[in-house]
Amino acid sequence: MPAPDLALLIESARAAGEVALTFTGQGARRWDKPGGAGPVTEADMAVNTLLEEKLRRARPDYGWLSEETEDAPGRLACRRVFIVDPIDGTRAFIEGSGTWAHSLAVAEAGIVTAAVVYLPARDKLYSAAAGAGAFLNDRPIRVSDRAEVAEAWVLAARPSVAAEHWHGPVPRFKRAHRPSIAYRLCLVAEGRFDAMLTLRQSWEWDIAAGELILREAGAVTSDRAGLPLRFNNPAPQVAGVVAANRALHAGITAALAY
Repeated sequence: MPAPDLALLIESARAAGEVALTFTGQGARRWDKPGGAGPVTEADMAVNTLLEEKLRRARPDYGWLSEETEDAPGRLACRRVFIVDPIDGTRAFIEGSGTWAHSLAVAEAGIVTAAVVYLPARDKLYSAAAGAGAFLNDRPIRVSDRAEVAEAWVLAARPSVAAEHWHGPVPRFKRAHRPSIAYRLCLVAEGRFDAMLTLRQSWEWDIAAGELILREAGAVTSDRAGLPLRFNNPAPQVAGVVAANRALHAGITAALAY
């Protein structure tokens, strides 16, 4: 039921934005997660509480996977599961930047069927349902048609261009970066950048929503080896992400060593 799920995700994302904006990044109480997993704030936790209550009340038979909820194996028995990052880009939130996002998705049998990425500080709401296209604030969006890797603008962190990751010389694409992975994916879906690349193990909650928005905008998405992305895995990670139009995706994955 991707269409009813999408309406629920949109409503919930907007409610999450209202909660998050009651906090100021530098003023919000914050602490570091164990094991060097990065910072978290009281805003992350407040948004997580709201989303878990709202979404699970509406769909009690769906599983739940969130960055800010202790994982439980029961989700693996659910056909459908919510995959949520309450605030993607917590460091940006703390710094007072507007480039943090709420990332909400529903996956069914491992494939995302409804998705929202919402940047409340910028009033940008990206959305998609399976087979229904991708949108930014209700306007249809589409990936770029740039075909040459050397001419592409690629959203990627600096480690992704280390020589060890490539068969030969590192492709001479132009590199940019944004702190929120979900936002990076959506910027490619919007056509403002040509591709997105991350080569490290990636948490499902960072990428699930953006992955569907990209596919519905005409992108090919895969892990670093070119294999399809699947979600609600026992260990909720995938082996990196490559996302771009078909020609660029083929060019990038062909050059990658894995």
